[in-house]
Amino acid sequence: MVIATETPIRLELIQLCAEKGWPFYAEKPLAWNASQVAAIHAAAEPVADRSMVGFMMRYHPVLRALGAMDLSQAFRFHAEIGHDVRQWRANWRFADSYAARAEGGGVLLDLSHEIDMVLALFPGLRVHDARSLGHSGFPGVDFATSLHLTAAGGAAGSIAMDYVSPIFVRRLEVSTASERIEADFHTARLTVVTAVGREERFFTFERNEMFLGAMGEFLALVAGKAVPEDPLRPRFDRMRASNDLIAAAWEARTFTGQIVMDMG
Repeated sequence: MVIATETPIRLELIQLCAEKGWPFYAEKPLAWNASQVAAIHAAAEPVADRSMVGFMMRYHPVLRALGAMDLSQAFRFHAEIGHDVRQWRANWRFADSYAARAEGGGVLLDLSHEIDMVLALFPGLRVHDARSLGHSGFPGVDFATSLHLTAAGGAAGSIAMDYVSPIFVRRLEVSTASERIEADFHTARLTVVTAVGREERFFTFERNEMFLGAMGEFLALVAGKAVPEDPLRPRFDRMRASNDLIAAAWEARTFTGQIVMDMG
């Protein structure tokens, strides 16, 4: 089963899948609070090792390249994603979508890939704080959120996400003891800067390939085929930490102001 409903409709469908023995592919985000995450993972246990969460950015070639690098000396990272939500889809209104709901909507949940990606690269991250800007027309919905995350003895960093940017931005910067790494997911470019020079790598990238990669591996799991070990594969039974971190970030939001934006 593919579960591509709005965020609040997850637990009942996953319970049904577990009862029937059906593997499932559940779109992200799985939930927005810790109790929901716990209930869903408990319900999913019978089919968890054959199911997946839809974090398709794990199939982006730039993230794959980052995952293959030695980031053990990283001490700082910053991820940024921004896009004017009114430009997302043709004939679509934000106000009519699930994203406009106080529970299950908002930019942190909508663009939660960045939380999952930094955790995949830097295990053990915890939320330090989450500061959000809201909108007077949509109480409880975050339009711009900045997260600070830390890991004991490891990297610390931030994620900035917004519904406001007039141009699409999606990038990650990592600082290590010997180099600065700049990843641009929109242009599929990876740049490594050291004291002796600069190296750029460009990747062939078509957005739909991420979805095809994720669905291909899900179908292999459904069929019981042997698949090579892959630490980035978002198999459901390995995704508790990401789902917990997203929920913790949502629950930690503090609204510090509002944006002024005509939502039509």
